[in-house]
Parts: sequence; C-alpha cells; structure tokens
Amino acid sequence: MKAWIQHEFGEPSEVLRWQETESLKPGKGQLRIRVLGAGLNFPDLLCIQGKYQVKPELPFTPGAEAFGIIEACGPDCQIFKEGNRVMGIASHGAFAEEMLIEEKQAYQVPENFPVEHAAGFLMTHQTSYFALVHRAALRPGETLLVHGGSGGVGTTAIQIGKALGARVFATAGTDEKLEICRQCGADEVLNYEKEDFTLAVKEWTAGKGADVIYDPVGGEVLERSTKCIAWEGRLLVIGFAGGTIPKIAANRILLKNISVIGLYWGNYMMHNPTLIRETQQRLYALYEKGKIKPVIHQASQMDQLQHSLELLSRRKIQGKLVLVNSASG
Repeated sequence: MKAWIQHEFGEPSEVLRWQETESLKPGKGQLRIRVLGAGLNFPDLLCIQGKYQVKPELPFTPGAEAFGIIEACGPDCQIFKEGNRVMGIASHGAFAEEMLIEEKQAYQVPENFPVEHAAGFLMTHQTSYFALVHRAALRPGETLLVHGGSGGVGTTAIQIGKALGARVFATAGTDEKLEICRQCGADEVLNYEKEDFTLAVKEWTAGKGADVIYDPVGGEVLERSTKCIAWEGRLLVIGFAGGTIPKIAANRILLKNISVIGLYWGNYMMHNPTLIRETQQRLYALYEKGKIKPVIHQASQMDQLQHSLELLSRRKIQGKLVLVNSASG
C-alpha cells in the first residue's frame, strides 16, 4: 500500500513523501480500514510542522480522521466486522491507503453518506456540538457569534447553532466567505477586515452582546470578543488558527461575569468516549433531517496532499478539505 510518510518535522513540501510501505496488521482491539477518504484539519498541519501539542514518534503518517471499509479486525474486536463502513480517528495515519483505528474510536457510517461527507464529518461536527451543547449549553433564543464562520469548524458551528434555535452571527475575512456563512444559515454576517465586529454585535443585540462566542481564531479576535459578549456570556476557546495565543483582560471577565470555556475535543476520547458515541448519533439525526450538511471546499486525490495543505495554511478555503482514494472506491 502507499502512504504519506515523514521522517522529520517541517514544512509539508519538504518533509512529506508519498511512497510504498508494508500493509498494516491490526493489533488487539484495532481495525484496519481501506481508506476511501480522509479529512484535513488545521491540527494536521501543526503536527507535520512539529508545532502541535502531541508529537508522534518519527517516522509517521500524518492525518487524524478517515472514512473507509474495514478489511481486518484484530483480536478482541467486538463491535464491528469486516466490510463495515466506518469513520474513525487516531493520532495519525489517515493520509494513506490503509489506516489502523482503535475499535472504540470507530463509528458506523449510514449508507446515505457520500465519501466526501463521511471523510470530513467527525472532528469538526463533534467539536462544534460538544462546544455549543456540552460546554456552553446554548439555548433556543440565545445569540451566538461564530468567528471564522466559513472555515471547517465555523460552518459546522453556524449550522448546529441554528439547529439548536439560536440567532447566529458570523465573521469572516472576505465577501466570498461571508456568502458561505449565509448559506449555512447565519442571520447576520460581517467582514472583519472592513468593519468592527464589536460594534456590529452590540447593534444586532440592542446593546446586550452575544450570549455565546465561538472562537477558533484566537489572538486579537478573542481579546476583542470580551467587548461584545453579554452579561454572563460564555466565551468558547476552540483554537488559535490566527497563530497567536491571546491574553485576556481579566477585569472584563470579572465585571461581566464571563465564563471562558476551553474545548479540546480529543481529550474526550480518554475521559468520556460514551458521550462521543451518543453525540455521533445526534449528529446523524441532524444530518438526516437536513439540519446540517458538510461544506466541502475541495475533494482531491490522496496524492495531492501537499497542495491541499498549502491551501489550508494560507486560509484560502471555505468549509472542509478532503482527500479521496479513488482506486479504493
């Protein structure tokens, strides 16, 4: 089989190689899947560069989420069998023709899911659902501000927020990206390169501010968000795609009784895997009802990973990038 392999950390164009390697053998409790598609996420880029909080042992194949057909089950597997369609997650290994996944981190995929949707569904939808429901307890009628609304997690946050009955505002950096936010259901949108989102949110909420703010950008965006959040608002820290870890004015947190809430979804694999499995069923139900639909910017062949990572690094995408193994379909 072929896989993307790197022997050192660095820029994707310099360290990644698409090469032949041995077929994988599943160990105890593991599944080997024939990868039909894999989703790209910003942490994948950081992992390749050696900048992510978790560093795999070199050499390794990057990529955390994939969809495929089970080809082999290791000892003690009890949930799935060969031939099942599953999406799953691991610390690495997705950007290949085969991948090993712990059975407890694999999820049955309904037959009506196309490859492109299944490949990039798991991480972004789970992240947004956990953030909005489990962490922020977003309620019908509340207001939600989504930063980076056209990105992978942003588009899912808008759709899930609307499905939960919230009034949703979204920010993005171009008019094209704002149109994506509208298509996802945002009630109000704003180009943060041209306008001050803090003033707009206050205007949209008659001075109250947003009840929940969902921020995958970080930096100045998160710092300024404390100016337009409501009394007892919940500020969700999802990530730092802007490249800067912010410093928050603690006096604003105190005076407005703000709750600053972190969400690192991957830790739930260890601390509460049952909740992930339950959430997956809720997300499938929303998909079936047409409440959520993955926004796919581009589906490229697996051997085009480096080009896709370049798009991701330049923040030139709307929604999700996925890779497919056409020969595997």
